[in-house]
Amino acid sequence: MSDSQIWDAVDAYFTAHLTPDDEVTRAALRDSEAAGLPQVNVTANQGKLLQLLAQIQGARTILEIGTLGGYSTIWLGRALPADGRLISLEYDPKHAEVATRNIARAGLDKLVEVRVGAALDSLPHLADENPPPFDLVFIDADKANNARYVEWALRLTSAGSLIVVDNVVRGGRVADVDSSTPDVQGTRAAIELIGTHPRLSGTAVQTVGSKGYDGFALARVLA
Repeated sequence: MSDSQIWDAVDAYFTAHLTPDDEVTRAALRDSEAAGLPQVNVTANQGKLLQLLAQIQGARTILEIGTLGGYSTIWLGRALPADGRLISLEYDPKHAEVATRNIARAGLDKLVEVRVGAALDSLPHLADENPPPFDLVFIDADKANNARYVEWALRLTSAGSLIVVDNVVRGGRVADVDSSTPDVQGTRAAIELIGTHPRLSGTAVQTVGSKGYDGFALARVLA
């Protein structure tokens, strides 16, 4: 078998035994595909990882930057207590509409709020509301602005909060110092910010699977 076939087989095995989809998550993926949304959502294994991270954090408040069809939002929302809160920011109104339906079907509409608009416009408004610090921030939006999203995450969190940045490997292109593509430049800027910022302690992990070769970064807010 090719590498990609092996990755698919292992993902399928892990999913079957550790993160089996239920009707709600299957419907979220099905409706997202039917609406023509990009098929770039996290996998079930990655969604379960986000859920576990939120549970390990004891998260009561979560900020998600990049909703898409709400698949990752559902995994994160399921980690919240009954009085928890998740705010998800989505640029595309069509994506937000699909996500809102999927979130309601999951019974999470009382916990989750989807805000429509460019995240870099929505984040200042959110900061003006002076919300309690978010316990976990999941960044999965346009990669060119990754560093700016990390900076905003720092403003909206406190010591002990966790920041997760998805898709940081870019198929290995993140190591290309000469790359001029915005997604690589933005991702490199975020990684270097995490590595040098005095309030952050972080790492990054490469992954393979049904979505190919990629990875994520984790950063803990220190103070």
